[in-house]
Amino acid sequence: MAQSPLENQIEALLTEAIDEKGFELIRISYRDGILQIMAEPKDRDVEMTVEHCASISRSVAIILDEQDPITSKYQLEVTSPGVSRPLMKRPDYVRFQGELVKLTTRELIDGRRRFQGRLIGLTDDDKIELDTSFGPVSLDYGLVETAKLDPTEIMERRLKARRKG
Repeated sequence: MAQSPLENQIEALLTEAIDEKGFELIRISYRDGILQIMAEPKDRDVEMTVEHCASISRSVAIILDEQDPITSKYQLEVTSPGVSRPLMKRPDYVRFQGELVKLTTRELIDGRRRFQGRLIGLTDDDKIELDTSFGPVSLDYGLVETAKLDPTEIMERRLKARRKG
């Protein structure tokens, strides 16, 4: 969940422009000469399209060219989070309450680093609560290394919706 200083700088440069286009910036990742920008529509009923990605790409390319935060050659990618959407910020743990999630922690907790279960939510004292197959778990938000939605039920719901439609 932690970003590098460069990723934080790029996020600060691009958030407003992406927001003004009607999208939410999910994650900035810069690895091996690839700058990946993950975004999704603010309107939860709209699915991300290739045209959306291209539009965001054109807008942010102008900003990146002007500000030049990456001095070496790089490739720009704009992507959708997809059904295995990463949970990057605290509000994600509220928004996706009730969904199945997969989490990895930075440290062993009760002999484990990987947890899977239904997201109960985020408490006022910064604990992520899960209902797992081995019982309820409460994890410190700061100990989470990665977290993402488990797409199993999401895909089932989409299939059912398509069959009805």
